[in-house]
Amino acid sequence: MEKKSNISKGMDIQKELISEKESKVKKYQSLVIGETGSWSLIKYELITMFSLWIPGALGLLLRSILYPKLLKYCGRNVVFGMNVVLRHPNKIVIGDNVVIDDNCVLDAKGENNQGIVIGNNVYIGRNSIIYCQNGDIHIGDNGNISSNCQIFSAKNVSIGKYLLMGSYSYLVGGGHVYDSIEIPIIEQGRIAKGITLGNDIWVGAGVKVLDGVTIEEGAIIGPGSVVNKHVPKYNIVAGVPAKIIFNRERRGQ
Repeated sequence: MEKKSNISKGMDIQKELISEKESKVKKYQSLVIGETGSWSLIKYELITMFSLWIPGALGLLLRSILYPKLLKYCGRNVVFGMNVVLRHPNKIVIGDNVVIDDNCVLDAKGENNQGIVIGNNVYIGRNSIIYCQNGDIHIGDNGNISSNCQIFSAKNVSIGKYLLMGSYSYLVGGGHVYDSIEIPIIEQGRIAKGITLGNDIWVGAGVKVLDGVTIEEGAIIGPGSVVNKHVPKYNIVAGVPAKIIFNRERRGQ
């Protein structure tokens, strides 16, 4: 079995939040900001207070000016929609010409991870959530992630260039240990192998890609599929679980 890395981070956060050992302010900084110190807290609160919820062109302008001050790096011509939530923003890198639509969450939470890297010319649709639990997420250039998608990483999720990801799809970069029947599963911790997507991949709407999967270049995943094993390059797969139905290299033969 894969080494138990990043084990029980989600449950640790839950325990930390209900613990009475630390103040509510320290819990908030640990969960949301990822940095200690009064200035980090004040800066985050002022920027979100005066820009996060503002609608229209004024809101877009304010966020384009203020949000980059929270991030590790932010490129040129980045658009942040209304109610875009940034957590542990000091571990988020965003390239040039990126659009992050309304109500998205970018959460780079972790104790010793690198966080989230978004390449150039990427679009992230509204209500989508990209989040870490001590893992890393890398999204390559020219990707299009539709609305209501989730990308989760407890280890490493690596996505190549030109991703096309349909609405309500989910990359599940981690699972739970369930070896013991004497201990509740929620108490047994988390296990993660990671997910790798190559270049030029089309993930249909409502797809679930499970932990440990590699999808190679040029593959297409049919809508509603559950992918639980390796997909070779240029293959079209579909079903629950997904199975190969065609190879694009054979077209015209």
